Amino acid sequence: MSHYFETPTGAERRRAITARFWDTEWVFETADGVFSADRLDPGTAVLLRAATPPSGPSRLLDLGCGYGVLAVALAAAAPESVVDAVDVNERALALCAANAARHGVAERVHPLLPDDADPATRYDEIWSNPPIRIGKDALHELLQTWLPRLQPDGLARLVVGRNLGADSLQAWLAASGWPCERVASAKGFRVLTVRPLCWTPEE
Repeated sequence: MSHYFETPTGAERRRAITARFWDTEWVFETADGVFSADRLDPGTAVLLRAATPPSGPSRLLDLGCGYGVLAVALAAAAPESVVDAVDVNERALALCAANAARHGVAERVHPLLPDDADPATRYDEIWSNPPIRIGKDALHELLQTWLPRLQPDGLARLVVGRNLGADSLQAWLAASGWPCERVASAKGFRVLTVRPLCWTPEE
């Protein structure tokens, strides 16, 4: 059976789900073979309740975008933003594009395979419900690839299940030199904010 963190080979069986957050009701098209195809993932819901979209022009990254909940919501709520939506699952990327079109933000949401993202792009914010089940080493490699693409004053927002290693991930990030703080905890999930290696707190 295919995992959501690779492109599936079975039938799509597309359907729609609804979710309410940021005082808006959203409809997203999903399909078999993508992460949390039948409902808004509880971790993503916790992240959306704990964080607000940026104001003003921003270059954003939805890392592990799935069918595009974060990417589409950020683009809609922050109309001056441009969002790169990155995933290894090509079916998820196609759904992300469809959902961006449904919500009128297709011009500002760019679904991309990881290798197609410009490595020179620097992001004001990274939002992610990262694919913990790829394993600790692969997850660390993923974060070591993308966190350095933050702007010097940028911020990453991660949501991770407590029973899936949120606390150990926070400890690893801090030990690796990334300023990391737990800013919310609900329903078994931690929301972590991560700053660039070069970041220093304002006086």
